[in-house]
Amino acid sequence: MTTGAELQEQGVKLFMQHDYEAAADKFKEAVGAYTQEGKSDLAAEMKVNLGLVDRALGNFDNAITLMNEAQQVFAELSDRSREAQVKGNLGGVYLAQGNNEQAMTYYREAADAFKELDDEDRYGQTLLAIADIHFKSGKLTQAMGTYEIALESIKEPNLRQRIMKGLISVKNKLVGGGAPEA
Repeated sequence: MTTGAELQEQGVKLFMQHDYEAAADKFKEAVGAYTQEGKSDLAAEMKVNLGLVDRALGNFDNAITLMNEAQQVFAELSDRSREAQVKGNLGGVYLAQGNNEQAMTYYREAADAFKELDDEDRYGQTLLAIADIHFKSGKLTQAMGTYEIALESIKEPNLRQRIMKGLISVKNKLVGGGAPEA
């Protein structure tokens, strides 16, 4: 019998290869396997993965339903970190759907939770998503301020983030300003 972990691994591999239907099948099998193994938290994670598949396929309503089900499980388990991760993923679904207002709501809730949990990296990544929404909405001042705070929180920035951080540093040297000291 294949374990939930094995099915999950197969599903993730298929997802990364953009074979979404096959990935969904594996994640559904993993939900069943994890449930039989008595691992409700991991079964809920597979629902989040199924939601990510649905987001990729444009099935936004189903993605939201699955993620809300998973969020409820994490709330019942008092797992605030995974609950916040689901909120961030819900923000991504609403953003993909074109509902920026709802995306911002979920991203803010996720960012607040990550901050309370001292998860600085996820806090920073979530703020980057918020900053991107501000930027695409033409709110450049808000975007820059949010980018700056976000980049201060990310422990290992990627190349794009390091470049942004450098540009912000140059801007601050030229015109003053910067993120307030904590």
